[in-house]
Amino acid sequence: MEEKQAKSRLAELRKQLMTWSQEYYVNDNPSVEDAVYDQAYRELLMLEQQFPNLVTADSPSQRVGGQVLAGFTKVEHEIPMLSLGDVFSKEELAAFIDRLNEATKAPFAYNCELKIDGLAISLTYENGVFVKGSTRGNGIIGEDITANLKTIKAIPLTLKEPVSIEVRGECYMPKDSFLALNKEREAQGQAVFANPRNAAAGSLRQLDTKITAKRNLSVFIYYLMEPEKLGVTSQSQALAKLAELGFKVNPDFRLATDMETINNYIDEFHAKRGELAYEIDGIVIKADDFKVHELVGNTVKVPRWAIAYKFPPDEKETVIHQIEWTVGRTGVVTPTAVMDPVEIAGTMVARASLHNPDYLREKDVRLGDTVKLHKAGDIIPEISQVIVAKRPKDSVPYEIPTTCPECGAKLVHLDDEVALRCINPKCPALIKESLAHFASRDAMNIDGLGPKIIERLYEAHLISDVADLYKLKLEDLLALDKFKEKSATKLLTAIENSRHNSSERLIFGLGIRHVGAKVARLLAERFKSVTALSQAPSEEIAQIDSLGQVIADSVVTYFERPEVKQLLAELEEVAVNFDFLGQSASEIAQANEDSFFNEKKVVLTGTLDQLKRSQAKQWLEAHGAKVTGSVSKKTDLLIAGHDAGSKLTKAQELGIEIMDEQQFIAQMEAIDGE
Repeated sequence: MEEKQAKSRLAELRKQLMTWSQEYYVNDNPSVEDAVYDQAYRELLMLEQQFPNLVTADSPSQRVGGQVLAGFTKVEHEIPMLSLGDVFSKEELAAFIDRLNEATKAPFAYNCELKIDGLAISLTYENGVFVKGSTRGNGIIGEDITANLKTIKAIPLTLKEPVSIEVRGECYMPKDSFLALNKEREAQGQAVFANPRNAAAGSLRQLDTKITAKRNLSVFIYYLMEPEKLGVTSQSQALAKLAELGFKVNPDFRLATDMETINNYIDEFHAKRGELAYEIDGIVIKADDFKVHELVGNTVKVPRWAIAYKFPPDEKETVIHQIEWTVGRTGVVTPTAVMDPVEIAGTMVARASLHNPDYLREKDVRLGDTVKLHKAGDIIPEISQVIVAKRPKDSVPYEIPTTCPECGAKLVHLDDEVALRCINPKCPALIKESLAHFASRDAMNIDGLGPKIIERLYEAHLISDVADLYKLKLEDLLALDKFKEKSATKLLTAIENSRHNSSERLIFGLGIRHVGAKVARLLAERFKSVTALSQAPSEEIAQIDSLGQVIADSVVTYFERPEVKQLLAELEEVAVNFDFLGQSASEIAQANEDSFFNEKKVVLTGTLDQLKRSQAKQWLEAHGAKVTGSVSKKTDLLIAGHDAGSKLTKAQELGIEIMDEQQFIAQMEAIDGE
């Protein structure tokens, strides 16, 4: 292709990819499958690699990071980024409303918005192009984090109109991303983040932009500077205009003219906060009309026309009776507090992770302590405080173990990790955890091979590594208690079926450090077989988009180990498939084209009798659906089991199509039978 043709094609691709990205990350309503996007993105990368002089600042390829910053430049805000005043009761809120009404001497509407628990940011656009982004800092001076903000897909690099504006909003980490990040950090022996807000702040201030790019941050924009330039006269109009320009705006705002409506809004979202995909810590109430803003003005620190109502903390007291230490598949030994059960945010909690020895020492948690318990990010049970006044008089500091609770080997700290690790390759806990990971749904998907069965097989000396699974015989299983011929045959069939999986499942199942299911898929697609991957140089692996040197080095180090070479030889001997059998992006898109569920936004709710929620989600996504956690006007279908609750009610109110489990299974069978 000549440069002139390439320039034209790149312009088409950028425009199309930006539209699809807007639909997916901002509108939450994708019009094409991920595979279609990926195919166009790969073409863009190929052309930009061939014609590097044609790469533009607003190209989607510039979101992946890769720049290592020397530090952050200070940025002075022309107009200060004020914080909000707080109230902690409806009485205090009513008093604020009364003062505002008294100051204006005229009735007006309020705009009620969710208070996203994240980090305040400012974005500047010139002629519709994103040119600068910064943190709030102290309100007067922030830090230039433009390079990191460019990696966030919800931030448009080019607006739908060529306007020069500054907007402000909140950068946050979705709950699912927070859970995945902490799980990964704990497995790698790193300190975990206390909550999604801290995780978002830490991710935005990374000097390596590739790290920020991997953290899956998002934003909600809620403030338009100089609204008069765009003919906007109220906050509700500003939000509508921001969405029109291509910004991600939280859709759950509501106009109110009286305290009853405001209080109902507060009660509704206090009850719903656990269902949201992001964390909120309250509600923001703003005078809607900008004339009111001008009339009452600001103090040095806060606007007089807005207030934040902070939700009360959902904390309970309980007593710690035991601290258990468990060994994960990477050897990390994790302490867990075992407590009197208490109900928090609608669920009974009796256990809370203490993460690592440093965390345990910092909190000074001891046996017999009374502690305050809450859910970090509305998700993870966490001890927020030890109530020292209620500590038993004979209390002594908790002694951190020095040996593995499973095998007795000496525990070690590797490099600068905060975690304790067992590095004994023969440790029964490590072996059993590795076997469980190998059999898990995203790995080899051996149905019925859970931790209890693995424990029995291991204790009976029938398995000592994953290759032994494929040597099991019917008589081996029948010799064990509680195994009947039907259950034994079913398990052997599941193991036999897994022998024929595509190689990405095997790569993930091997448990290579830093290699999750998505990375395993990328490696399998690139090298086509486990054998080829095991011989690949780190430089070649690092060139795969979104992987980098850390993952590449980890893969090479893993396959260089003699015991791994022996394991691969054993797996090959028992005829486990090493080849990539997956479909290409275009084949996947074509296969889903006529599916009933293709491109539908689906919500699962309630208890399913015949299917696990994870199975239903996996099947739906494999057939082109996008499964989301909350019901909105954009939802196409709700699949409701028993005790569906508020999501079912909302779907009925919005007139959304509803299926029960039997109807869903009938559709599955009809599609799978085609």
